Amino acid sequence: MDKNLIEAFRRVATASVADAVDKICGKKGYLDSAICPRTSERKIAGPAVTVLEGSTEEFVPPTHALELIDAAEEGSVMVISIGGNSEVAVWGGLMTAGAVANRLEAAVLDGAVRDITEIKRDFGFPVFARAASPGTTLGRFKTLDSMVPVTIGDVTINPGDIVVGDVDGVVVVPKEKAEEVLAMAQEIDQREAEQAKLIIASGSLKEGLAKYGRI
Repeated sequence: MDKNLIEAFRRVATASVADAVDKICGKKGYLDSAICPRTSERKIAGPAVTVLEGSTEEFVPPTHALELIDAAEEGSVMVISIGGNSEVAVWGGLMTAGAVANRLEAAVLDGAVRDITEIKRDFGFPVFARAASPGTTLGRFKTLDSMVPVTIGDVTINPGDIVVGDVDGVVVVPKEKAEEVLAMAQEIDQREAEQAKLIIASGSLKEGLAKYGRI
C-alpha cells in the first residue's frame, strides 16, 4: 500500500474522485446511494480487502471475514458483499473491536450493520452500510471466500482497489488507474475552487460556467 497515495485521496473531494473514475475508467465507480455512513462521518481512504457471503441454513460463523480482520494490513477497508440483502447485519460490535485492534480504516457493507450505538460510543469506527438491522447472518448466510473480486450493485471491487468515502458516498478506484484518477481528481478540485471564487466575485453563476464549462 502506497501511504502517500492513500493520504492524497483522503484530501480530495469524493465527488471529484467519482468524476475522475467516470472519465479515466469509462465507467462508474460510485456505489449505490443507500450505502452511506452509519457510525461516523469521517472521510475514509484505503485499499479494499474483500469478503463474499452466500446463503446457507447452517449455523456457522462468518469465518473468512473474522480471519481477514486479523490478517488484513493496517489501513485496509473491509468490503463485504452479500447481494444487497439489507435484512441481516454482516457487521457488528465485536467485528468492529477486531478491526480497531488491527487498525483497519473502515468497513463498507452491501448489507446491514448492527450495534450502531456501541460502535459510535466506544470506537467511532466508520461503517458504510446499506441499512441497519438487528438480524444475524447465522442460519441465513455464511462467508464463502475472501480476497476475491466482489460486486456491490453494478460496481466490481477487487482486492487492492482504493476505496474513498464520506457523507457524499463511496467510490471505488481500480488500483491500476489510481494515480491517473488521483491526478484528475486533484485537477477537478482546483478548477472548482477557482470557479467558485469567480462566481462569488462576479455575482454570476453563468459567468463561472461559461469560463470553466463545469457544474
